[in-house]
Amino acid sequence: MEEASRIKKYAADITSIREAQDRIKPFIHKTPVLSSETLSSISGRKLYFKCECFQKGGAFKFRGACNAIFSLADDQAVKGVVTHSSGNHAAALALAAKLRGIPAYIVIPRNAPKCKVENVLRYGGQVIWSEATMQSRESTASKILQETGGVLVHPYNDGRIISGQGTISLELLEQAPHLDTIIVPISGGGLISGVALAAKSINPAIRIFAAEPQGANDAAQSKAAARIITLPETNTIADGLRAFLGDLTWPVVRDLVDDVINVEDTEIIQAMKLCYEILKVAVEPSGAIGLAAVLSDSFRKNPVWNDCKHIGIILSGGNVDLGMLWDSFRK
Repeated sequence: MEEASRIKKYAADITSIREAQDRIKPFIHKTPVLSSETLSSISGRKLYFKCECFQKGGAFKFRGACNAIFSLADDQAVKGVVTHSSGNHAAALALAAKLRGIPAYIVIPRNAPKCKVENVLRYGGQVIWSEATMQSRESTASKILQETGGVLVHPYNDGRIISGQGTISLELLEQAPHLDTIIVPISGGGLISGVALAAKSINPAIRIFAAEPQGANDAAQSKAAARIITLPETNTIADGLRAFLGDLTWPVVRDLVDDVINVEDTEIIQAMKLCYEILKVAVEPSGAIGLAAVLSDSFRKNPVWNDCKHIGIILSGGNVDLGMLWDSFRK
């Protein structure tokens, strides 16, 4: 009871997540959960892979975007939505806006993966380019907001987004109710916040671990410092995991995420290969990081986590730049 009341103080809660599930159910895929005896054997645990790479738009982001867009009143929606995103959120918002029949203005940094930009265009989003810095992204988005009168939908620091992402836990714990642990990629924190809020409302004893690249380890540093830490730069193959925590996601990460597992890019690439070769599932680097975390020495050799026997892993997305993929596999 204490856990449930504590969870109500965040930007989302189990009620808003269940409302999101009802709202987006007609539009999203209920993604499958796969298992592999081979990967379970390698890890020494029983692994269950929630395949959000099969979600519309190729990533979990469609859940939050769909919830945000279909939450809007008609007079708000008519002027469209605005966001800044380097990838999956951009495509997800464009697709959700297309389904509602409203415009989507997407500010994209010039260094975004080509495949993700093409997804935005495919779904009818209007692309506005910015420089790669967060300052340029935000200032460009502000200008578009003033010009259009549209509604800003932040990629992760938004209660509607967090609630939409939390629907993953509702599905996963219905598909695999005996899980004792869920491992989630972390970047801005929208996904892990929703997953943690829903999962811990259903089962307060479940463990939630964040998987994070060593070259973008702001979440681990933030947990250690008990405040939001941002980095002067990030360096990781996982292009979807370069954002920093927001003021709405940080309290959830601070309070409900049990630990952060940092992995090297070489471990992420190896996990991608295993997903391709054994699971037969195409994942992007950000999507493979949960498996990389489970297989990492820091996780496997930590006696504190020996009782994590049944582990859910969120394969968060499958929008991989194939040119980058082949180059990384050759290294």
